[in-house]
Amino acid sequence: MKRDELNDLAAFVVVADEMSFTRAASKLGISASALSHAMKALEERLGLQLLARTTRKVSTTEAGSRLLQTLRPAFEDISTALIALSELRDKPAGTLRITMPRHAAISVVWPMMPDFLAAHPDIRIEMTIDEGLTDIIERRYDAGIRFGEKVAKDMVAVRVSHDLHWAVVGSPAYFTNHPLPNTPQDLVEHRCINYRFATSEGLYLWEFEQDGRLFQLRVDGNLIFNDGELILAAALAGQGLGYLLEDQITAHVAEGRLIRVLTEWCPAASGYYLYHPNRRQTPSALAALVDALRV
Repeated sequence: MKRDELNDLAAFVVVADEMSFTRAASKLGISASALSHAMKALEERLGLQLLARTTRKVSTTEAGSRLLQTLRPAFEDISTALIALSELRDKPAGTLRITMPRHAAISVVWPMMPDFLAAHPDIRIEMTIDEGLTDIIERRYDAGIRFGEKVAKDMVAVRVSHDLHWAVVGSPAYFTNHPLPNTPQDLVEHRCINYRFATSEGLYLWEFEQDGRLFQLRVDGNLIFNDGELILAAALAGQGLGYLLEDQITAHVAEGRLIRVLTEWCPAASGYYLYHPNRRQTPSALAALVDALRV
């Protein structure tokens, strides 16, 4: 097989995974037009249409799907072999693609990143901020970070943070016109800032605890976000009550910008876990990152 043909087959796998010439071209480091031309040339050589193109996305045809089923395991075997060879290096190296929520990136990963990169200069980290529950295998990530209860049972999971605590907060300006809630049930009289899951598109139900028993409460308000930083900004602006993690609001409460309520009702969260597929051999770069983040 000629080298160009192998390159085109590898590029086809990326296009099929990304379902977009633009995203695939960015990942491959070439122009979208050059990639599209290469895929057309591949189809002409095979005499088959591999990709169905629309204005919004690219998908595989039946022939393309059958080819992908053959190519993906082959390229994965090649990747595994290269990983095994990289273990012969004296130092961990390679690129790690990791998906995580913004809060995990800021509170868990970034504080250790400068020291980690200084200790491992041959490792490159690509962090993708994603509040949804992305399938890391489908999207070709090396690992993800999520709350423990959100990690699939078939993944290798390592705790990377201690338990976190939830908090309900509002600004002094908001409480000028609204009474302090004494129980979670009082929230029906308040404007609450909701969070919508990016994956399921459902609203997050606020969780509370009484006598060791957890229960969920649907709240209402005129603002809905899928980002905790926007919820915090809205709460600071007096637009309603926010349900946030404790470390997001501690400084604002201490300086009087927010008032914390229902403290005795708010439960602990399970903390963050780094998770990755169960491989025959964990890449050295990933193993180094796990060791750096493990608590």
